[in-house]
Amino acid sequence: MYHVRGVVLPDETERDLWIVDGRVTGTPPDGAESARALDGAFVLPGLVDAHCHPGIDANGATTLDEAAEHARRDRDAGTLLIRDCGLPIDVRPLQRRADLPRIIRAGRHLALPKRYLPGLGLELGHPDELPDAVAEQAADGDGWVKLVGDWIDRSVGDLAPLWPDDVLAEAVKVAHEAGARVTAHVFGEAALPGLLDAGIDCLEHGTGLGAGDLAELADRGTALVPTLINIDNFPGIADQAVRYPTYAAHMRALHAGVRDMVGSAVDAGVAVYAGTDAGGMVAHGRIVDEIEALHAAGMTTTQALASASWAAREWLGYDGLTEGAAADLLVLDDDPRANLAALRRPRHVVLRGQVLDSTEPPSSP
Repeated sequence: MYHVRGVVLPDETERDLWIVDGRVTGTPPDGAESARALDGAFVLPGLVDAHCHPGIDANGATTLDEAAEHARRDRDAGTLLIRDCGLPIDVRPLQRRADLPRIIRAGRHLALPKRYLPGLGLELGHPDELPDAVAEQAADGDGWVKLVGDWIDRSVGDLAPLWPDDVLAEAVKVAHEAGARVTAHVFGEAALPGLLDAGIDCLEHGTGLGAGDLAELADRGTALVPTLINIDNFPGIADQAVRYPTYAAHMRALHAGVRDMVGSAVDAGVAVYAGTDAGGMVAHGRIVDEIEALHAAGMTTTQALASASWAAREWLGYDGLTEGAAADLLVLDDDPRANLAALRRPRHVVLRGQVLDSTEPPSSP
């Protein structure tokens, strides 16, 4: 049993929390006087990385042990909930580990041959196979399906959509009927109308979004996970695309405008969430870098915190620090709303009611 007193964000008031059997309560339990005190002044629901790939590195798919190390690095940075956003390996064994973040599995990326990174996604033989593939991934995952919405088409030398609009609409309908939400990787502009008209639930990256698109996202309640620290790799990608100058110029332009786009999305009322796209070109454990990047792009510190904590948890179907909620939290000495760097120095990290900075071994969930 643990006891912490502090300002419990997003509330403004100081109050007491007890951690009992992996849950939080504001009511003193029996034996409260013997609870171990957790020092700190601010309490924050555990951080969320809404676009993360524990199980992918620069060479593609990893082993399960390597995926566990990725998740451990994310946990040590304060990430206690991960939406995997597409993985080529089965990480269900990691979901059963009490020492690792909670993981929401989104199944395999759905793509076409030579239209995504090799070895990572399921490459369908024909676009018309998408609805059936979505049904399979919806049945196998944890309520999310991941599509590759656009990628370079070498025959045209630039980004281009993968799926016909009618196929997209049917695929999203199939997912929704199965109780799953659909998200899509999308960099450019051309794939956006089809994705939005299909009723997509979330866009990853979304670097090509314009003012009209953002208004539509806000009206539809479509979320955006811009992965800003990964978009910083666009100039390097462009430098390597010497055979495709149109594509290279496009990627540079998308990179140049992404922070203004995110600021406009926030102003338009779009629900924006923090995701690092860790795995491959981005190291794991960088969630605070993404939060700071969102703040620099136009979010207030409170909005940036919410995008990676209480608001993101609610969006993904997880509680914050309400009565009876799972005890996944950070205890901080300083107010992160005044300085986001406070997130880099948590006094305590508590996952499933276990204080991970203690010498006590984690129990089974």
